[in-house]
Amino acid sequence: MIVSTETNINYQRIEQAIKYLEDNFKRQPELDEVAEKVHLSPFHFQRIFTDWAGISPKRFLQFLTVDFLKSRLNETRNLVEAAESAGLSSQSRVYDLFTTLEAVTPQEYKLNGSGIHINYGFHETPFGTCLLGTTDRGICWLSFLSIGEEPKTELEIMKEHWYNSVFHQNQTLTEEFVENIFGHDGTKAQNKIHLLVKGTNFQVKVWEALLRLPMGSVTTYQNIAERIQNPKAMQAVGSAVGSNHIAYIIPCHRVIRKDGILGEYRWSAARKKSIIGWEMAKAS
Repeated sequence: MIVSTETNINYQRIEQAIKYLEDNFKRQPELDEVAEKVHLSPFHFQRIFTDWAGISPKRFLQFLTVDFLKSRLNETRNLVEAAESAGLSSQSRVYDLFTTLEAVTPQEYKLNGSGIHINYGFHETPFGTCLLGTTDRGICWLSFLSIGEEPKTELEIMKEHWYNSVFHQNQTLTEEFVENIFGHDGTKAQNKIHLLVKGTNFQVKVWEALLRLPMGSVTTYQNIAERIQNPKAMQAVGSAVGSNHIAYIIPCHRVIRKDGILGEYRWSAARKKSIIGWEMAKAS
């Protein structure tokens, strides 16, 4: 596996620390106090957090303030527009190498989806345990388990989405994909990433727009709606963002409210904060 079970335990502590820091940010709690809340010595907590994020806990939290995120919204918009006008949209993706996306509509899948073989596995990542599913045509699923969630619960959700498919657990095969996605601090894929998604034409347009967002950036539902040339469809964009079944790679976590509030996330608001702050720290 890409990281150890101990790393997953450390991520859970980091998530708890982020929640506590955010809840008490105004009074700026000392390191000793935060470490006590996650049952670690101050030295050990500072070390594991810095190893994970590359920066101190307090510096990390500054990335998640409303004022900083609002400024980053403007930067992202200008960066994406400049890349698109220069024909460089593929270079602004989450990975250095191109991520291809192949789509099948729900109707097409209903007619021809029976018999698709999906290999799946559970693995540890910098953001907790994930479930990854892949087919001969590409990665079709990536989700995160909630703390304390039974793996079979998430597996059933994947099976419901890809009904009629044939499922087989293959940890060795899926580990290679997880290594490619999250290796090298998750900032770069070693090989080209192929995705297979099931969605409407509108959903696919939204997911393609998300793939053009650079790492360490954030955007709004309004901006995504404008990017797909449907500026009044913010509610539909929100629904499409929430319907994404390939976490992290299709970076729906980078969509926030225009007032700088991070908002909810399919795999928990705390994990969204963790990923955004982590990406910003790595990008900077």
